[in-house]
Amino acid sequence: MRILIITNKLPYPPKDGGAIATFSLAENLSEIVEKIDVVAINTSKHYFDIKNIPADFTEKISFFDFFLNTDIKVLKLLVNFLFSSLPYNAERFINKGFEDKIIELLSINKYDVVQFEGLYVLSYLKTVRKFSNALISYRSHNIEHEIWQRTLDQTKGFFKRFYVKILTKRLKKFELSFINSYDLIVPITNRDSEKFEEFGNKKPSLTIPTGVIIENYKSTEILPEKNSVFHIGALDWSPNQEGLLWFIDNCWPIVIAQKPEVKFYIAGRNAPKWFISKMKLQKNIVFVGEVDDAQQFINSKQIMIVPLLSGGGMRIKIIEGMALAKAIVTTSIGIEGIPANNNEQVVIEDNSEQFAQRIIELINQPQKAVEIGNSAKIFVSENFDNFAIAKKLYGFYDNRLKINK
Repeated sequence: MRILIITNKLPYPPKDGGAIATFSLAENLSEIVEKIDVVAINTSKHYFDIKNIPADFTEKISFFDFFLNTDIKVLKLLVNFLFSSLPYNAERFINKGFEDKIIELLSINKYDVVQFEGLYVLSYLKTVRKFSNALISYRSHNIEHEIWQRTLDQTKGFFKRFYVKILTKRLKKFELSFINSYDLIVPITNRDSEKFEEFGNKKPSLTIPTGVIIENYKSTEILPEKNSVFHIGALDWSPNQEGLLWFIDNCWPIVIAQKPEVKFYIAGRNAPKWFISKMKLQKNIVFVGEVDDAQQFINSKQIMIVPLLSGGGMRIKIIEGMALAKAIVTTSIGIEGIPANNNEQVVIEDNSEQFAQRIIELINQPQKAVEIGNSAKIFVSENFDNFAIAKKLYGFYDNRLKINK
């Protein structure tokens, strides 16, 4: 079986949820199938020279890229808003040069499956139909317009709400326009699968979550810092920013009022300057920024928090934290797509005061935190093993290819 993966962001280095989801699956599929090619938009924001991808990976996966400056431009945003029906999020990734790169690969290679990673590359689906007889799979990382609807619900200010409302409406129309245009759909959560059915999906569907190679996640023998709380995630993603601001304004004052010795560490890539400035003004908050070794950082701290109020799909950082046996406090939205039990493998709380109290409880009862963390690690090994997930997807593809012969 030969597979071409099309993505709007180079999945290496796999440092954020989207990149990890794409790269980890491609890596494990490469152990099963004959050939895996990945063609990606190499964005200005996340640029990485593919020549620097380690040989361990390029021997198994062939990477092809096309550079595109996808930075938000005020003038282009305004022109899009006034004269286009497309959401600006999607329009930024539509480019003739990238389309030509896809056509070039399709003309040289005969693929059995072309896998689209995420909504923003589906604009090239008609091109693939034209130049290939491959089975087309849409791997949906989340339901984009739902993310923006949730963002709208939290947005304040007339003009900002007006723009987000228009953007959400366009995104929904854009997203639903692709329903049943693919041959197969591969949602990342069961909840998303059910949503696509509501939208009218009639194509074969298989839920394929983002997994981990559990052997790669090793807890350190060094004890984590006492009285430490941490968050790690992409800090240019608005749901992470929004959730952290909610936590800092509503939960953190309660925590430090009762536990003044507790420190909160924030790690992640691409934090905007305004966010960094705000963090540095907060009491007992340490802004770390991007870390060289995420596992080492996670191992060094005590309680992980994921305070999401919006977003979609599933949070790979929660899976990674669980794999490292961390006690995690999150919200109902944060845990979506991960069927963990409250107070067993994770702590789930939406009320700000209770969110804070649950953190205090875990700090005061370190043995309870250890028990939840250990249970979380077992849960991940049983439900999110990457190789087992890849084998399941391979079987799905193989079965559909045989039916179509």
